[in-house]
Amino acid sequence: MALRVGVVGGGQLARMMIAPAVELGVDLRVLAEEEGMAASLAASAVGDYRDADTVLAFAREVDVVTFDHEHVPQDVLAALVEAGVPVHPGPDALRFAQDKLVMRARLAELGMPQPDWAPVTTADELQVFLDDHGGRAVVKTPRGGYDGKGVRVVSAATEADDWFATLAEDARGGALLVEELVDFSRELAQQVARRPSGEVAVYPVVETVQRGGVCAEVIAPAPHAGDRLRAVAAEIGVAIARGLEVTGMLAVELFETTDERLLVNELAMRPHNSGHWTQDGAVTSQFEQHLRAVLDLPLGDAASREPWSVMINILGGPAEGGLDARFAAAMAEHPDAKVHTYGKAPRPGRKVGHVTVAGGDLDDVAYRARAAASVFLD
Repeated sequence: MALRVGVVGGGQLARMMIAPAVELGVDLRVLAEEEGMAASLAASAVGDYRDADTVLAFAREVDVVTFDHEHVPQDVLAALVEAGVPVHPGPDALRFAQDKLVMRARLAELGMPQPDWAPVTTADELQVFLDDHGGRAVVKTPRGGYDGKGVRVVSAATEADDWFATLAEDARGGALLVEELVDFSRELAQQVARRPSGEVAVYPVVETVQRGGVCAEVIAPAPHAGDRLRAVAAEIGVAIARGLEVTGMLAVELFETTDERLLVNELAMRPHNSGHWTQDGAVTSQFEQHLRAVLDLPLGDAASREPWSVMINILGGPAEGGLDARFAAAMAEHPDAKVHTYGKAPRPGRKVGHVTVAGGDLDDVAYRARAAASVFLD
C-alpha cells in the first residue's frame, strides 16, 4: 500500500505537493476548506479545519497529517495527537508559528538574534516603547497575520487604538506585539528541512523582495552573501528547527541590517514562498523535501542546480480572462521560463502563480524571469 499523506488546507502549497507525491508514489489527500480550491485535484474531503471531528475523520484515512497553513487550532491538533495520528509539524512546534509573542519569547530563550520587542496591552505601554525606540515602531497582531496583514508601522500609540479595542472586546485578555523598526538593508530567508529522526537539510539563503507587504521576487542564492553570512543564516535556521522541534519545512525570514547583522523576523513551518525557486532550481524541491521529512524518509540534496535562480510572483494576473490565455505568448517569448499557476481567478494583489528562470548570469536570469512574469499582467 502506498504511503498516505494528508494535507490540511487546500491552497497552492498543497497543490504544489501533488506532483512530487505522484513521482514518489505517495497517496496525497487534501482536506480543502471549500470546493474548487487550488489543491482540488487532490481534495479527498471538504470541511472546516477548525472542527475536530471533521479533521479526525480525514486523518483516519492517512498515515501522517501535515499542513498547507498554520491556522489549525491547538485543540484540534491535540485531538489528533490523542487519537494517535502522527502530526508534522506537531502542536508544540506549530504554536510558535501561530503566536508571534510565544515565538519571540522562545527565540529569546534560544538566544536567537531578533529585534527589540515587547508585549503591550495598552496605548500607554505602546507609547513607552515608542519613546524608547526613536518614536516609530512596528505593531503586529500576534495571531493570524500574513502577507503584510496584521502589521502596522506606527509613530503614535493612538494608531493602534482599534486593535486594542478588539482585544478588549475579546474579553480573553491578550496583548499586541511591538517591535523596533529595524534599519535593514534587505530581507533574506533561510529554509531548513528536518525529519522526526533529527536529520536536517539546509537550502542556500535567498534574498526576498517585498512589495506592499507581499513577496514579489526571490533571488537564490542571495547576491553578495559572503561565507560568514551564509554560515550564520544556516546556523540560525538549524538552531531554530532543532530548538522548536520542527518537522517538515521551516522558513526563517531574516533582516540583514545596515550594520551587517541578521535578525529573525518571521517563521513559517511549511513550504514557503521564498522556496518556490527550488521547484526548478534545486536538486530537491521544497515540496518533495516536505513530503520526505513528514514521512521521516532520508532527506534530499538541497543544493542549487544552477548558479542563479530567480522566482517572480504573478500578483493579480490579467484584468480580463484567465492566466491560461497568456500561456502561448509567455512560452513563445520565454521558452526557458517555468510557469506555475495555482488555479485561482485573477484578482488585484492576489498570488495567482509564479515564474522561475535559472542560469549562469544573474542579470540575465532576473531579466528573463521578470519579462516572462510580465506577460501575465496588464
